[in-house]
Amino acid sequence: MATTPSTSPRRLLPLSLGLFQAALLLFFTLFITYDEPSAQAEDANSVANHLYSIFPFFQDIQVMLVVGLGLLLTFLPRYGLSALTHNFLLLNFSMQWAMLLQGLLHHFHHGQVHLGLRNILTAEFAAVTVLISTGAILGRTNPCQLLVMATCEVPIYLTSEWAIITYLGVLDVGGTITIHVFSCYFGLGVSKALFRAAQQPVHPKETPTPRSDLMALVGMLILWVFWPSFVAVLCQPGDAQHRAILNTLLAMSASAVTTVVVSSLMERDGKLSPGHLQNGSLAGGVAIGAVADMAVAPVAALALGSLSAVICLLGFRFLTPLLARKLSLQDQCGIHNLHGLPGILGAAASAVAILVVPDVTAGYHFPATGGNTTEEVVMGQFGGRGAGWQALCQAMGLVGAGGGSLLAGLLTGAALRLPCLALPPQRLCFDDSLYFKVQDEAESTGMGGTSEERALAMKE
Repeated sequence: MATTPSTSPRRLLPLSLGLFQAALLLFFTLFITYDEPSAQAEDANSVANHLYSIFPFFQDIQVMLVVGLGLLLTFLPRYGLSALTHNFLLLNFSMQWAMLLQGLLHHFHHGQVHLGLRNILTAEFAAVTVLISTGAILGRTNPCQLLVMATCEVPIYLTSEWAIITYLGVLDVGGTITIHVFSCYFGLGVSKALFRAAQQPVHPKETPTPRSDLMALVGMLILWVFWPSFVAVLCQPGDAQHRAILNTLLAMSASAVTTVVVSSLMERDGKLSPGHLQNGSLAGGVAIGAVADMAVAPVAALALGSLSAVICLLGFRFLTPLLARKLSLQDQCGIHNLHGLPGILGAAASAVAILVVPDVTAGYHFPATGGNTTEEVVMGQFGGRGAGWQALCQAMGLVGAGGGSLLAGLLTGAALRLPCLALPPQRLCFDDSLYFKVQDEAESTGMGGTSEERALAMKE
């Protein structure tokens, strides 16, 4: 049995991370500085008020990404340590990489990059795309492949965001199009290119246990509680931010209730599926992002949340098996159902809202390029553009985010097939023992275990 594919990436991981961190230290030494403190008391108070208004949202998002999303990925019973650790590692790696790129592209003035809390916040948004995309290939890849994917995805995301928000003028304050749709189809593209046409067989370690489902459900609850902060953090303080919080809460509440209804109806015995609860309850937060701070009626937020939960669960029931059977598409965490389908629904809802609701975006605000400052755009009728043209821009942004990210994901997945980035052995997929010292390591890697595990070991 060959050991090189599993041992080479383990040796490559600390080397590559060490070189990256050393290069980043050099970059920070030469170019990074903090914003200079204000000398005037009025300006100092303004800076303090701005900090105190954004930092609570920032803390909420940190809890979402580190704890909530990490626990949501622990539904694989023997991959919990790896899921949590890789999620934490990718978040920090991608955030630092995005800070470096954003600093060079948007904040480099007079030989220095001035660092502020908003820079780190927008860099974490770039990291979110990596964390979501990873869900499509979770458990079947090694950390070096994930780091290479993050290295490629972050600059592509920053380019896509600039093109969609700044160039096209798409309205998407909560990242429905720029984050969720983009990361979903990037991850699916990586999965398709990485595993090619070979349909991955069901692994004996994929089946969740009651304990792993419980941990993932706790992660969903944490994400559900803090999701309004993720949507509203970049809104203009005041009415827009207030609407974003209210609309997000309504949409997520409706998706949670609808998930229970639909999940129960889907099962013959009327019992609930933990996987449905873990994903469908969050679908409303994905869909509402594009219209969160628009002046839509509260009933629209409720309807959007309910509809997003329905299409999410229908996707798990019918679309995922169809894509696996017809296209041999591997989607381990069902990111297409949670992020792709509700993201498309939210983008379509934003176009409809612009067309049918008068002055839906009056006084709309969105972050300027790079996210260092907030550029106020008093739209009137969309900055002189008609509602029809703005709705068309929403559609073009959706197509650009989905199509562009899918193509980029296919190219990235092809790069992940390099010999030095070999996939883990089949029998050690979804197993912490490949990367961690665990108490039952001998049992996990030996010939013991279930008959399915022994068959995999003999096959390899």
